Amino acid sequence: MSIRRLPEHLVNRIAAGEVVERPASALKELVENAIDAGAGRIAILLVEGGTSRIEVADDGCGMTPADMALALERHATSKLPDEFIESVVTLGFRGEALPSIASVARLTIESRIRGAEGWARTVDNGRVEREGPAALPPGTRVVVEDLFARVPARRKFLRSPRAEYAACLDVVRRLAMARPDIGFTLEHDGRRALSAMQVEDRPGRVATLTDRALADNSVAIDLERDGVVLGGVASLPTYNRGIADHQYLFVNGRPVKDRLLMGAIRGAYAEMLPRDRHAVVALFLDIPTDQVDVNVHPAKTEVRFRDPAMVRGLIVSGLRRALDAAGHRSQRASESALSMWQPENISSPLRGEEGARPQSEWEGEGTPQRLPLENRSYSTVNEARPTFFAAPPQARAEPAWSLPPQTAAFPMGVARGQVAKTYIVAEAEDGLVLVDQHAAHERLVLERMRAALIGGTIASQALLIPEVVELDESACDRLESRAEELSEFGLDLERFGPHAMLVRATPALLGQSDAKGLVTDLADELAAFDEALSLKERLDAVAGTMACHGSVRAGRILSVPEMNALLREMEVTPHSGQCNHGRPTWVKLAHGDIEKLFGRK
Repeated sequence: MSIRRLPEHLVNRIAAGEVVERPASALKELVENAIDAGAGRIAILLVEGGTSRIEVADDGCGMTPADMALALERHATSKLPDEFIESVVTLGFRGEALPSIASVARLTIESRIRGAEGWARTVDNGRVEREGPAALPPGTRVVVEDLFARVPARRKFLRSPRAEYAACLDVVRRLAMARPDIGFTLEHDGRRALSAMQVEDRPGRVATLTDRALADNSVAIDLERDGVVLGGVASLPTYNRGIADHQYLFVNGRPVKDRLLMGAIRGAYAEMLPRDRHAVVALFLDIPTDQVDVNVHPAKTEVRFRDPAMVRGLIVSGLRRALDAAGHRSQRASESALSMWQPENISSPLRGEEGARPQSEWEGEGTPQRLPLENRSYSTVNEARPTFFAAPPQARAEPAWSLPPQTAAFPMGVARGQVAKTYIVAEAEDGLVLVDQHAAHERLVLERMRAALIGGTIASQALLIPEVVELDESACDRLESRAEELSEFGLDLERFGPHAMLVRATPALLGQSDAKGLVTDLADELAAFDEALSLKERLDAVAGTMACHGSVRAGRILSVPEMNALLREMEVTPHSGQCNHGRPTWVKLAHGDIEKLFGRK
């Protein structure tokens, strides 16, 4: 078969296959054109997820009739004044979007520049159908109808209208997030789905388009290195999502989905998030145009950096610094958590149904015998309420030898008690703080071990009588091969027969730890490691396992000075708001939240 030149309409359909994959792709190109036209407001209308109709109206600079005709030709653009494509600063630059869309749908463009009359042009699947004057305010309105209606091979691969609408909404949300100076509205099937007014700051726009709770559960990112500026917001580790769809990345104002940047985010949050959870971030990277190539993907959703290692290091450093500066911060109590507090009506138990006084546990002949507490069961508060003849409830109390410290001086408050031998109750200046003592102390021990390793090795504490830990032979082999490295963590091991290890010393930071449990868990951790990696390269995993064994256990009664000491250390320790597994170590009920619970607000 001889080589032939393809006809223009077939060339446009092939180009449409690269640029216009689905309604969201067409919508992205149209909104980017509106942004490049200098629009201050962009209104979007969708019908049936964009499969039936996409309409984008803006108040930008508009087009003359001659420019409109030229814009519908391939590789015609006003965004490249010269041949230096590497210096492009607009979102679009190829000049392929409009002719590609017009080749697979019915496309109508209406436009008017200020001080002139409007003009309209309609192209139906590559054929000019009509053109003439149009009445509209200054700007441009583009309507795309019946996308892929005459290309059944493409149409059948579209998903449901609901799924296509979700993709369109995500595109608009990302573009709106990149340009807080532009107002956006989106209507779908007659319903207003998104409204973002013009604002000046990026954090405000990000909170509007994601979750307003993010403003109270995030840190600001601001870092510059070698002319590259990183800004944006990132959620606290305790404020996370089950999917990574809430991670928004922008390079020079262009929304991108880059594996390098996504990997940098995972690296920055390593060992801070629970398994299969993802941070909520919006990062804006401003980089000189000669250090990034945006012309590597037909839809311009991927970029290539001249120095990817520097960019990755900048993102990891920026996120780590911001999260370190957050210190002990944790996620605020959500409305769903507050709704779990339910009041229970307590009717007076002074008289029974017949008006008689209720039976007391102390009534009867002879010496009164009170039932042990553990032998009683109550289904309601009424049943548990004591009678006139019952002994008052007893609770632990400690004499206050000195005045309680002032709550204003301590962000985590001062200890007021302990609940279920697990949770510390503290009073802060702005509310009530509940601390999980085991999770909090686990993080504190981990941070101490990290600091000690940076300074050299972790001090060890020799056991008076070495402890023998029996394991299977393969586990003993793993521990023996890593014995020298484990000694740097303060754990002194040696082989004791084919199925046992002898523990001579444990890390001093752990105090009186369970040596058998520690060695058993470490053996399991080592089984998952790559043999080529040193333990220092897996520092967080090893230190986290050790810290878990050296922390204050749930079920241990703490004195008030011990509780306050734990709170004070949390205030000065990085990442103390979440444990080694990413769960929150403390929550706060603000005064306003407490007032809501009691109907005062």
